[in-house]
Amino acid sequence: MKSVNPPPFATRLLHWFYASPQAEELEGDLDELFQQRVREVGLKQARWRYVRDVVSLLRPSLMKRKEKRYSKPTHTTMLRNYLTIAWRNLRKNTAYSFINIGGLAVGMTVAMLIGLWIYDEVSFNQYHPNYDRIAQVMQHGTFNGKVDSQVANPGVLGPEIRAKYGPTFKYVVQASWPGSYILSLGDNHVSKEGIYFEPDGPVMLGLRMRQGTYSGLKDPYSIMLSESVAKSLFGTQNPLGKTLKVGRKYAVKVTGVYEDLPYNTSFRNVKVIMPWALWLIDNPWAKTMRNPWGSNFSQTFAQVADHITMEEASGRIKNVKLANVSKEEARYNWVVFLHPMRKWELYSEFKNGVNTGGQIKYVWLFGIIGIFVLVLACINFMNLATARSEKRAKEVGIRKAVGSVRSQLINQFFAESYLVVSLAFLVAVLLVLVLLPPFNEIADKKIEFLWAHPQFWLMSLAFIGMTGLLAGSYPAFYLSSFQPLSVLKGTFRVGKWAAIPRKALVVLQFTVSIVLIIGTIIVYQQIQHAKNRPIGYNRNGLVTMGVEKEISDHFDAFRAELKSAGAIEELAVSNSPLTGVWNTNGGFDWAGKDPNLAVDFPNANVTYEWGKTVGWKVKQGRDFSREFATDSSAFIINEAMKQFLGFKNPVGKILKWDNKPYTIIGVVSDIMAESPFYPVRPSLYHITGSDYQGNMVLRLHAAKSPNQSIALIEQIWRKYVPNVPFQYEFVHQQYGAKFKSEERIGTLSAYFAVLAIFISCLGIFGMASFVAEQRTKEIGIRKVLGASVINLWQLLTKDFAVLVLVACVIASPIAWYYLTDWLREYDYRVTISWWVFVVAAAGALLITLITVSFQSIKAALVNPVKSLRSE
Repeated sequence: MKSVNPPPFATRLLHWFYASPQAEELEGDLDELFQQRVREVGLKQARWRYVRDVVSLLRPSLMKRKEKRYSKPTHTTMLRNYLTIAWRNLRKNTAYSFINIGGLAVGMTVAMLIGLWIYDEVSFNQYHPNYDRIAQVMQHGTFNGKVDSQVANPGVLGPEIRAKYGPTFKYVVQASWPGSYILSLGDNHVSKEGIYFEPDGPVMLGLRMRQGTYSGLKDPYSIMLSESVAKSLFGTQNPLGKTLKVGRKYAVKVTGVYEDLPYNTSFRNVKVIMPWALWLIDNPWAKTMRNPWGSNFSQTFAQVADHITMEEASGRIKNVKLANVSKEEARYNWVVFLHPMRKWELYSEFKNGVNTGGQIKYVWLFGIIGIFVLVLACINFMNLATARSEKRAKEVGIRKAVGSVRSQLINQFFAESYLVVSLAFLVAVLLVLVLLPPFNEIADKKIEFLWAHPQFWLMSLAFIGMTGLLAGSYPAFYLSSFQPLSVLKGTFRVGKWAAIPRKALVVLQFTVSIVLIIGTIIVYQQIQHAKNRPIGYNRNGLVTMGVEKEISDHFDAFRAELKSAGAIEELAVSNSPLTGVWNTNGGFDWAGKDPNLAVDFPNANVTYEWGKTVGWKVKQGRDFSREFATDSSAFIINEAMKQFLGFKNPVGKILKWDNKPYTIIGVVSDIMAESPFYPVRPSLYHITGSDYQGNMVLRLHAAKSPNQSIALIEQIWRKYVPNVPFQYEFVHQQYGAKFKSEERIGTLSAYFAVLAIFISCLGIFGMASFVAEQRTKEIGIRKVLGASVINLWQLLTKDFAVLVLVACVIASPIAWYYLTDWLREYDYRVTISWWVFVVAAAGALLITLITVSFQSIKAALVNPVKSLRSE
């Protein structure tokens, strides 16, 4: 039988996959087998079996090649590919990349600064090792029909708590109020803030001793210095055992040097600590007073024992004062309680006996602002990514057509998102380092970047992760959902519904921005409203300073010399400063008073010239005068007191104080001595004795410049007090300090509002660029048909203007609701006017139009020939 050739294509496959000798050998074997099968089963069947045998031989080789060709890349390779493509896209679209990275960087910078500020607030006082077990002993008392909470305590309260509730507490410490003290070492005189503590004070606070021990305050004539003060006085010498003078009275020995306290502690300004026993020596009246439980002049701090909770300890001591006071004092319903150190900074406000919060409201406020500003930046990323969807649709379609699955596309877009976020984070860190000093200045902080805190970096990684996820999720899932068939056939259209999410996000952006703008305006109005409030005296040209003993002993001579030199117009002394209340008293009675009403009023003892010096306004009766000897037993009251007493004409009425009769000789305008945001308390003024101690107020001569007057005052001061630094302060500066907290909040809110608007406008600018690019041919056709630049500008800007107006409508009620709630905290407050919302809306609209107009006019001025050339 004649030989038959096997199928040629199968033979060729053998030679493609095998080397020549092996292929020829295999071909010979298969050919012999093929000829045998032809004889046995026929030609057709033999050919199928020949192909089967060849495939069987080639299968292992084919599988190896397939595995080699199509083996999955490693995760590292995939990630590198994703990042490479992402980097190319960023470089290819520089404007888009700048807007995204810049917007996110600004948002992250704001969020980081706010985060550092919040961390500083919530970690306040954590420098002290036992801060969660330390508390200030406070008391509630019912005065004038309202519950008042105060930190001042009787000097006998601490010893009483130790005696009766010793096992409940680890330490109970009496302390003075912080004050400025002159330290003298030879001819070197410095003024530093200090405090008097019982010996357990330093160990309770956990001060970090650099030299000496905690037991240094056991000697009544000892002193502990902060490290900076010790260095300024002694340089590199060892200060232990050295003697200083406090004022000019007492020589004290340095028994300890402690590390300067950080700025975020309640005792941050305490640079000097002296023994409580020395304070009692300097103020002997504290031990000899007739009613020791009726005078609140000291502070009391305590550390609860380890086996008891703060609440239990507070409950045990609540009646410790009530059990010791007289029947008259018991009418105040004294309740002693503990205010934990962990709440001093954030929960320091009490209203009618209830802790209503405090600084914590600003922690929440700025925390929410930080989140919103970051969300605004993320919205820019999402909006710009989806706005570019038509340009990237073909990319998605082609990649899907060549085998990319949706998960790979999602990973690609997330890679782009995380690359942008990581670059933005690096830029944000640099911005934070640059902006931290001015931010500290505004916020009255000393915040440092947390380089050495692992928690910060862990939070930063989580921050990047969450931001990348938030910013990239919508583009990733949206763009990866495009169908390749419709994209590549050219029938893909984004559609009108695809723009709705972008428009909603733009509305959200401007809603937040407009709320911040309205809030900034209202905060500014509230501050100005309080600043413009009548203060009851003329603060222009008023200077205040302390009264040294030499001045008190020669008060009349000092006053006469200043006046004859033309330095001042008048001078007076009071036991309380003009801008504060340091003394209140009870024990008052008058005709028609409710016998069950317990009262307590600010009561200032002043010299005769007080009214003339401060320029108060006498509404009824007359001022104090040296011509009336009876004025030593007279009161001048303010208008709030007149209203409280219920007298239509109080002049001549008798007001008893501890059963001693005083005649009301005058009524003056309410003097703003305390917070300008709250009502002035009913107050009294009476003539001081011959001991002129307290605060001196001087009215500078109007005919001389302040510098000339101050120089003359200092010259005469040094004549009387040569070894004490001359220190003074203008009253308007002290009064201005009352607005610092609100001004700080207003300034920060204004900056955040500006940044929010900037981020929103950055996104609007980017979107306007893409809208103008997408509508290039439409603009060209309209120009050919006669449309003017104004017509085209209106066409491109009206959509954005409508979105901003919608945001204004949404933002206005939200802002009104929250700002009304904020203003309720102030008794003296501004009313929210309708024009504030109009101004905010007009401002946002104007900024938007300016932002969009650049791209709109640029697109409208393009030559239509260039736009339509591709058609």
